[in-house]
Amino acid sequence: MSESVSLPALGESVTEGTVTRWLKKVGDRIEVDEALLEVSTDKVDTEIPSPISGIVESILVQEDETVAVGTVLATIGDGSGAGAAPTETPSAVVPQTAAAETVLPSAPVSAPAPVSMPVVAPPAPPAPVAVPPAPPAAAAPPAPPAPPAPPAPVAAPPAPPVAPAAPPSAPVAAPAAPSTAADASRPSVANSGYVTPIVRKFASDQGVDLSSVTGTGIGGRIRKEDVLHAVPASGVVAPVKPRTPLTVSALRGTSVPMSRLRKVVAERAVASMQQSAQLTTVVEVDVTRVAQLRDRVKGTFVQQTGVKLSFMPFFAVAAAEALQAYPVINASVDGDSIVYPASENMAIAVDTERGLLTPVIRDAGGLNIAAFAAAIDDVAVRTRANALKPDELSGGTFTLTNTGSRGALFDTPIVFLPQLAILGTGVVTRRPVVVTSEGQDFIAVRSMVYLALSYDHRIIDGADAARFLTAMKERLEEGDFESILGI
Repeated sequence: MSESVSLPALGESVTEGTVTRWLKKVGDRIEVDEALLEVSTDKVDTEIPSPISGIVESILVQEDETVAVGTVLATIGDGSGAGAAPTETPSAVVPQTAAAETVLPSAPVSAPAPVSMPVVAPPAPPAPVAVPPAPPAAAAPPAPPAPPAPPAPVAAPPAPPVAPAAPPSAPVAAPAAPSTAADASRPSVANSGYVTPIVRKFASDQGVDLSSVTGTGIGGRIRKEDVLHAVPASGVVAPVKPRTPLTVSALRGTSVPMSRLRKVVAERAVASMQQSAQLTTVVEVDVTRVAQLRDRVKGTFVQQTGVKLSFMPFFAVAAAEALQAYPVINASVDGDSIVYPASENMAIAVDTERGLLTPVIRDAGGLNIAAFAAAIDDVAVRTRANALKPDELSGGTFTLTNTGSRGALFDTPIVFLPQLAILGTGVVTRRPVVVTSEGQDFIAVRSMVYLALSYDHRIIDGADAARFLTAMKERLEEGDFESILGI
């Protein structure tokens, strides 16, 4: 009998997985809970254990193939399927020498059939069997697969007469040595430092030398946990790109007057800090799904829009939607009144040679990803070219600044009045994090980013900021932006 092994559910929202590597092949023996294959999903990379013990009879899904949860991956049985005979034959030969009746009950299984063939063959030409016992023994393993069908019926009657012929069974037992050696060699391969592609890439990302890692997996295989534990122990850090020497600035030892723009920015920054109570709240967001979508469509996106697809449009859309749900973040103060605008006019911080400027994208609440990408690119280009109109730098109700554009994880941006909040987006980095799925914790490499919201605590409470950031976090981690890509 054979049983099927299906792709299990690896999380509430996981609907499919990609087979990255088979750890067993057809004909291999596998025990209960021993790793059968490795699967990668959008949430976790993990090994799938075998629910039963037996022989791997068939593999139905190839490596790098993506299938839905519930798809049958392989079949495991008692050895009657493909590839089972070579593994089961040796173990069946030993009991046969003690009693032929022990072998007969398992005759329906394909494993004993090959054994009966070499035993029946010798009686017909006794002399040949006696003269070259060793050669037939070597040739016996390949011969059984071809003639098992025709002589099968004859195998039953000759069983009693051949019982006394102990010598023939002895040569047949000889092939067991090579098979047993082959089986024994499998663990040795694992013990010799077998590493899956997933773990190898993870180790490379962490800068860990696998030769110095001791595997704790089945058969001594190296797992992700082993690599992670080796990071602090080895003290190895990820490889660093060659450093470009810094150029000494010509401004050293000089004095220059402040530009008009720098004076205005300085005055406004000081006034804002003195007139408002500023506070910053930070959340960490897993943007792996956004990163996967971006990688999948960025080529087509550039072709159809003429603009590169960065993470900023996704952050802007998530922020605009959250502003509509929590308008106090988009509000301003007029005397003793809190003013809630009817639209979201999002200012985008742009770094220029003249200083920091914040051109405004009006009615941002109705823009899709493509529209945001085009608008952000347009204002950035025109700001740096000093081609903006005066009214394009005023009227903003909320500001978005990409503090990660130069590699910063996050900062605490300053709110410029009359706005009450500004959101800083850090650099998106890939690193190992703990992922929980169905009550189980896994370590997986994810794309992570920090979002830092600075706000005027006179009007906006910490709970308001947390609700706004949580709404953005859930929207980004869900990653469902395909319907509003705009291409």
